[in-house]
Amino acid sequence: MRISMYQVDAFTSELFKGNPAAVCPLTEWLPEATLQAIASENNLSETAFFVPEGEGYRLRWFTPRDEVDLCGHATLATAHVIFTHLGATEHTLRFDTRSGPLFVSKLDSGYRMNFPAAMPEPFEASSALLEGLGVTPTEVHAAFDIVVVLENEQQVRTLAPELSHWHGLGKRGVVVTAPGDHVDFVSRAFFPELDVPEDPVTGSAHCELAPYWAERLGKTTLTAHQVSERLGELTCVVEGERVGLVGQAVDYFEAVVTLPDAR
Repeated sequence: MRISMYQVDAFTSELFKGNPAAVCPLTEWLPEATLQAIASENNLSETAFFVPEGEGYRLRWFTPRDEVDLCGHATLATAHVIFTHLGATEHTLRFDTRSGPLFVSKLDSGYRMNFPAAMPEPFEASSALLEGLGVTPTEVHAAFDIVVVLENEQQVRTLAPELSHWHGLGKRGVVVTAPGDHVDFVSRAFFPELDVPEDPVTGSAHCELAPYWAERLGKTTLTAHQVSERLGELTCVVEGERVGLVGQAVDYFEAVVTLPDAR
């Protein structure tokens, strides 16, 4: 059995930047163990699989270790594949996921995703969180991730967390953020529980970062950089209980995965 696979750099206009995701179009679902094995073999932060369903698509995301509820960069990469390689002519794609319906619209330059917002609430920092962090935060909040707020961009850029402390914290991961020098806010994201020590650009984390910074800065449209080594660029628009995430995507390769015929 042969299936197509694309690798796309998301949240960037330049190859070798942003966040790489693998995307596999399917006509029907493969066994879950096979999906996980493909994701583990790819060893990227996310591999996306989708199947046409109704007037849209059913979309699932897998890290090298597990299936996750929400992933922004792999959704952006999937939309890019459907628009660019599979000939979609509609203006907006609908994806049904474990986090509900998600929508991605094609723009003149890039794509706009429509995701659910998650406002972080104050969170009591554990000793393990602080020991792994190595610096004193100004605030700690949590939604589906722990959101650690630092004083400035330089602290975020130079942070060298000890990730061995960040297992069993009770959330998906740890997102560190601060006001940006040239954008509204910056961040980095760490997911040791998912075998993703640092994720280069995390769209889903901006579903919790954007509402926090919108309230703090008193504005609903924000520019953001995820200041990992690969750097990601996003525009976030907070619209009530939804967040619009705008970004670009670039092809890296197209390949064919060969699977055993027995399923």
